[in-house]
Amino acid sequence: MELGNISQPVYGPGPEAPGSSTPGLVGMVHGFLQLVQPNALPVELIADFGQSQSEDATGDQVQELLLYELGFLVCMAIGLLFIILMPLVGCCFCCCRCCGNCGGRMYQKQGRRMGCRRRALWSSVLLVSALLLAGDVCAFISNTRFSQAVCGTFPNVNNTMDNIRTYLASIPQQINFIIDSSDVPLGRANHSLQDFGPNLGSMIISGIRNSTDGALGSLQSLLQGMEMVEAAFGSITSTHSNLEELQSNYSQQLASLQDSLNQTLQRCGQPCGNVSLDGLAFSTNFSIIPGVEQQLEALGDVSGSNITADLNEVNSTLDTTPAKVQEQSRDVVTKTQDQLGLIRQEIWSLQEQLPLLNVEESVGAFVSNAVSVLEEYREPIIASDGLRWSVCVLLCCMVLLVVLCNIIGLLLGPLGLKESVLPTQRSSLSNAGGNFFMAGVGFSFIFSWLLMLLVLITFVLGGNIYMLVCKSWHSQQLFQLLDTPGLIPGFNLSELLGQEGGTANFSEIYRRCQQDTALWQTLDLDQSVSLDKLLNISQYTGEISASFEKVNITLSPILLLNQSQRDLLLNASQAGQPPDFTPTLEQLDQNLTRRSLPDLAAELEQLADKVLLQGTDVKDSLKTDAHRLRELDEEMQMNFPVLLQSLKENIHLVQSGTAQLEAQTKAALGKASETEEFVERETANIIKNETQTFLEELLDFFETYISWAKSTLTGDVARCKPIAQTLDNVEAITCDYILDSLNAFWFSLGWCTFFLLPSIILAVRLAKFYRRMDTADVYGNEDLEMPPALSFYKIPRPSTRH
Repeated sequence: MELGNISQPVYGPGPEAPGSSTPGLVGMVHGFLQLVQPNALPVELIADFGQSQSEDATGDQVQELLLYELGFLVCMAIGLLFIILMPLVGCCFCCCRCCGNCGGRMYQKQGRRMGCRRRALWSSVLLVSALLLAGDVCAFISNTRFSQAVCGTFPNVNNTMDNIRTYLASIPQQINFIIDSSDVPLGRANHSLQDFGPNLGSMIISGIRNSTDGALGSLQSLLQGMEMVEAAFGSITSTHSNLEELQSNYSQQLASLQDSLNQTLQRCGQPCGNVSLDGLAFSTNFSIIPGVEQQLEALGDVSGSNITADLNEVNSTLDTTPAKVQEQSRDVVTKTQDQLGLIRQEIWSLQEQLPLLNVEESVGAFVSNAVSVLEEYREPIIASDGLRWSVCVLLCCMVLLVVLCNIIGLLLGPLGLKESVLPTQRSSLSNAGGNFFMAGVGFSFIFSWLLMLLVLITFVLGGNIYMLVCKSWHSQQLFQLLDTPGLIPGFNLSELLGQEGGTANFSEIYRRCQQDTALWQTLDLDQSVSLDKLLNISQYTGEISASFEKVNITLSPILLLNQSQRDLLLNASQAGQPPDFTPTLEQLDQNLTRRSLPDLAAELEQLADKVLLQGTDVKDSLKTDAHRLRELDEEMQMNFPVLLQSLKENIHLVQSGTAQLEAQTKAALGKASETEEFVERETANIIKNETQTFLEELLDFFETYISWAKSTLTGDVARCKPIAQTLDNVEAITCDYILDSLNAFWFSLGWCTFFLLPSIILAVRLAKFYRRMDTADVYGNEDLEMPPALSFYKIPRPSTRH
């Protein structure tokens, strides 16, 4: 019985990742966060903290949580110090330069290594600017990717929720498929009941025929053998009569021919004296063939009896069994069909009793509520993200402004600088390069604290959420935390799944769903609902069994042979034995005549050729008689051999056919007696056993269906791989798309903010090599620091300041 397989739904694609990607940067961020927070999530501490009511215990737990967050606290402290100190340092630096200190005095001491120092500072500023530019580019990319992730969250979540809806919608469909499949066994059972008579009747006939067919076959074979022997005896009788008639006719012709030859031989005289005519007679006397009238009479009595008709009547009686069974079992069939209707109602009631439908309703309502809430905040979130993107782009542009100032300074300074010119006479182009360096320094002081503030806020949010949620998600610690009852107010996983008083385990459910386990096994529903009770139809099958026990089927008695027929067959087998045909067969093997007629004709022809003196009439008479001999021989050869061969064959047939006839008859009669006894003794048991077999086949339809329904419900219905896939999609959207982009942004911006410090120091130092000084040192022994007109005079002078 083929019940089919549950069809699994087709789900939509997974979440779509943002367009840009920075896997190397994300790996660096993860490494940095692992360095900041190397400890595993304190699941027990967080669970106890959420449920603790004692103030002392709460204080200890806060200390432990702060210790767990120590790395983030240290980074926050550094960030706050940076935010506070950077503006103060900038103000102090400005005031110091205004007072002529901190490099504010427009004087540069000349030295022999100024060129090397300038080139080293120029290379350092170039390197720092490149690092700033790289970080700023990564910040731009991460900021854009974060916006793409936020905007793409809604369609990704909607696709994920659509898959959940598809999954939930498939649960009642699959349950309905199981219930609808009950029509298969019910239909099979109903069809079997409608054909109860033919089905059970054929089974009963088969059980009876296992015995009767052998006996019927033996009796029919015996009757056929007797008919064959009777026909052979009849053929012997007719052949015997024909042979006697032919022998009588040809005996007269031989005698007439013999008289004619005697007269001719007497006229021939001495030359023909040696010819003997004693051979012109039959060597076989067909009248001595024994008669078979007694055998024919005995076998004819069997043929004339109605034994064959009675045997055919037995087959007819067996063939009417299905009709009798159908007529005598109408009440049982009606009661059983009523029970089938009750079974159908019991199976259809599963729709209201299976807890899987409660899960579908509860989770469906939760999904619909979550989607509606998400759609409600969609526009505000997208608008807020647009504002955030603008602010972040503006701050990134501030970093880019510092990088541009440095790059312009690096370009203009060397282009306008001439080493032979005094610091007080540097070109405007060189001076502009130095001013751009100082402008970059000013922008760095002005915006660095804002950058650090943004970095600190996004670091605390993104880094903590990533370590608390994403990292613990990967290590399955988050699921252990969610398994803590009462940790999240108003959230109860068992109630969400429609299991009142249940103890659903989030981590175990997720693990089983990853293995694509059926929802029944995933939620351990067999602990709360017994499928054996839900699918218990023993009450109805018991009623069906009780109805079948009351079946009373009676068949017409089966009698193969009566006593007179038995006596007739036994008498025919004994009286039908053939007489002794041995002498007959010996005579049949001899020649027809005592001497060969052709040989005698040949001898007469030879005599006719030798006779000369007796005259032509004797010669002609000899030839005429020889010719008559040959014609007579030909006629006899045409008539006798066929009859003789037929007689031989029939004799042999009779001998072989009757050799075991008596033993065969006794065996057939014995088998018939055994069959009649078996049928009389075992018919009731055969009916009972075959009825029980039919009942077992009928109930097996339902046992097969119940077994299939149980295995399908627990192993195939609502395979929850989509649930695990949904959680993985949520993790990918939250961690891989949103948090990774956010963390990459603050890491890139923090990178830039960190490198602003060496940029400030190096830019201030390098700016003095390009800006125009108010005073300068002049050395007489250095060609590069004297006017061109005095380049040929080396007069040492004391240093002067203009």
